[in-house]
Amino acid sequence: MPSWLPLSRALAAMALVPTLALSAPDKPRPDKPGKAAHATARPSKQYTIDPFMKTTDVFGASFSPDEKRLLYTSNETGIFNVFSVPVAGGKPTQLTRSTTDATLAVSYFPKDERVLFSRDQGGNELTHVYVRTPDGKEQDLTPGDKHRATFHGWSHDGSAFYVLSNEREPRFMDVYRYDAKTYARTLFFQNDGGYDLGAVSADEKWLSVDTRRTLADSDVHLYNVATKELKHLTPHQGTASWRSATFDPASTALYLLTNEDTEFTRVVRYVLATGKMEEVEKADWDVAYTAFSRNGAWRVTGINEHGRIAIRVHDVKAGKPVALPQFPGGAITDVVMARSEKRMAFYVNGDRSPPNLHVYDFATRKATRLTDTLTPEIDPKDLVDSEVVRFKSFDGLTIHGVLYKPHQATPENKQPALVWAPGGPGDGTYRGYLGFIQYLVNHGYVVLSVNNRGSTGYGKSFFTADDQKHGREPLRDLVEARKYLTSLPYVDGSRIGIFGASYGGYMTLAALAFHPDAFDVGVDVFGISDWLSALKDLPPVAFRDALYQEVGNPETQEEMLRATSPLFHADKIRKPLLVIQGANDPRVKKSQSDAIVEAVRRNKVPVDYMVLPDEGHGFSSKKSEADTSVRIREFLDQYLKNAPKAADPTN
Repeated sequence: MPSWLPLSRALAAMALVPTLALSAPDKPRPDKPGKAAHATARPSKQYTIDPFMKTTDVFGASFSPDEKRLLYTSNETGIFNVFSVPVAGGKPTQLTRSTTDATLAVSYFPKDERVLFSRDQGGNELTHVYVRTPDGKEQDLTPGDKHRATFHGWSHDGSAFYVLSNEREPRFMDVYRYDAKTYARTLFFQNDGGYDLGAVSADEKWLSVDTRRTLADSDVHLYNVATKELKHLTPHQGTASWRSATFDPASTALYLLTNEDTEFTRVVRYVLATGKMEEVEKADWDVAYTAFSRNGAWRVTGINEHGRIAIRVHDVKAGKPVALPQFPGGAITDVVMARSEKRMAFYVNGDRSPPNLHVYDFATRKATRLTDTLTPEIDPKDLVDSEVVRFKSFDGLTIHGVLYKPHQATPENKQPALVWAPGGPGDGTYRGYLGFIQYLVNHGYVVLSVNNRGSTGYGKSFFTADDQKHGREPLRDLVEARKYLTSLPYVDGSRIGIFGASYGGYMTLAALAFHPDAFDVGVDVFGISDWLSALKDLPPVAFRDALYQEVGNPETQEEMLRATSPLFHADKIRKPLLVIQGANDPRVKKSQSDAIVEAVRRNKVPVDYMVLPDEGHGFSSKKSEADTSVRIREFLDQYLKNAPKAADPTN
């Protein structure tokens, strides 16, 4: 998980690289308005932000060596800390007690009760890896104040673990091997090529590394630890994604994800002894990941299926899928296998039910719920289920979205609406509990989260359809989303706003600048206003070149980037704007928000600017979530819900 979890995960997929949330399968609903779960209206209690903040966000799972406890992360104290809970159920134990910086659980040690965790400082994303001993003492295993380090897995026998760090060269992450007893370390792989680092084989003879030419075109190389030689495994023509997934536990094959010669990403394996590529698994959607349990009894695959990640657990010996337990109103996500392979941990997540940690015993087929995250102050019946919808964009391309309809919205009681722009570029929107969205919907806002062209999960052609077109065709998909909303009988077509974070914040600013009459208000959360300066500020790493291919090169395409940067067209923005920015944001610098706020204020239109002094590219504390959520709702109430009624521009 990232070191930031904005707005109860409602804006968690907002980085400048594609990320994946893990949810589970659901059948798409028809693309007709007002169907299925939204057929009738019902009275609904309206809640302040306080009950939503009493709901707990939990994630991550690691079994203790005796498999009697599970390690996880929770923000029940108001900021993320590390907890453990008995697998038989019972009261959780808080292990870390940070009151300022988000502290995230990583793993129990395989052979004793020590714990690894990570922490940054005020959202600066300079994460370090720490160890906590059973007596409560903490030690930074990656000390220093100018580099970042992340955990990269355990050796197969549990005697060592791997850490990625850029302390040697700020541009690149190297791989270090730490002795689990002494913490003595050796340089396992010196990353002079700017590679994305993949898996280490169980026998520690191999490391997979990935290279990205663009966000859609990539390759996999195999590193021989003994000879220090790199072998290119995936030479190809044209645009194709190749990514390393995992080695099998016997170290006989490297499993890869690719969409070469197909529309959707599938699983193949490279046999180390023969160099042969073999087909393994495919679906009518993109495979997001695949991974083995420690000794290979189980292989878990996640498939990006229409707004959820469908979980498949394969019995490797039997060669067939395992029937997973069913949970009414929720779906299995984030599966973690115990080292013994006798049980697995997972979360159950539903639209009206926040993720809850469970453990499942394969022998007894019994699932035990270990957390209770929704506060009893909220009646789940007052929350809403989402609905998968489709609409045609300006050029006939089918666009998918996730729609949230308030209980109080009816043709006789039309409600204002919001288009939610996803992050990225390249992220998609996912179904599941989103506290901030439920808060807005509970107060009468229809919300449509849009997977515009370029979003992940809908195949290669759809994913690449936004390349070099940002601020144009993908943005027009959001304008068409507004038109779709006006077709719904319970939406007030004269009151429709747009909001988003990071790349979604850019899309919000671009909508107000390039389609100034399309939306009535905009909320930009740490969004880019000037591509030219943002891209020039990127360090010279491999990812920079991929982003240049995706968005534009500031050295050779200055005119295009000026044309698609809202800052240079801020004089056209004339609708109320709220801008939210973390003071310590290392991805979208505060200067980006400062500049657009100053420029739009010259237009004499309402501009509200909120700077969070102890946050970065997201919100790590409940206080930040609460303050931001209330500020957004108050802004929307003033300038959208309660604004003088205007004519519906689509009529």
